[in-house]
Amino acid sequence: MKSRRLSLSSVVAFSCLFNIACGSPPPTDSAKTDKAFGSDAIVESGGVADRAGQRPKVLILGDSLTAGLGLETGESYPAQLQQLSDDAGYTVEIVPHGVSGDTTAGGLSRLEWVIAGQGEQDNVVSVIVALGGNDGLRGLPVEQMFANLDAILSRLLSEKIIVLLVGMEAPPNYGNEYTSRFRAVFRELADKYEVVYLPFLLEGVAGDLALNQRDGIHPNAAGARRVAEHLWPTLEGLFEQLSDDSEVVSLRQ
Repeated sequence: MKSRRLSLSSVVAFSCLFNIACGSPPPTDSAKTDKAFGSDAIVESGGVADRAGQRPKVLILGDSLTAGLGLETGESYPAQLQQLSDDAGYTVEIVPHGVSGDTTAGGLSRLEWVIAGQGEQDNVVSVIVALGGNDGLRGLPVEQMFANLDAILSRLLSEKIIVLLVGMEAPPNYGNEYTSRFRAVFRELADKYEVVYLPFLLEGVAGDLALNQRDGIHPNAAGARRVAEHLWPTLEGLFEQLSDDSEVVSLRQ
């Protein structure tokens, strides 16, 4: 069966719905997020080998896509990434920090909480930065998004955290100039900081009705699986890089 794809007008309409749906997370979603994520912290990777008894952690700094809005706990793309990692024999724990409606400004504002020292037992080796979708949907200034992501990457790298930067796309209704400048931000920052980079988180999922929930924006369980499978090769390459680092405990069982 051929996949059904949204028309341009449908994408625009659903963008408006997405802004309404994700502008402020419902209390139940926030409660679930807080309970699931606790107070995991970032620590310098140079000391990981001294804490080999703990599973190395990879944090995901994201929005409602990362939080798995509308999905059961085990259906989100972070949960399915965890399954792919386990199946491949890695000992890594994937820890999502997703907040519905979060922009890059929101991610920056809570970054210090995410990386606050909560004890060396946390054993974090990498952070996936998956923000920007809400900036694009709201048509926020590209320069503002660049500055926010720049500050996030700079802060993480100052802590010797390995970063995977994941790009997003802006809706086409903002015009070619805006969408092109928006897309270029992620590449420019990846080049500037020489971090691992994946151009578009929702590649092969965005606009496909069969892979999205009724809002046409958030992936359903099958769509989240596709997102995880799209992200996995890049993440596994990062795991191999970390495993080859003499200062980092092997990520394989």
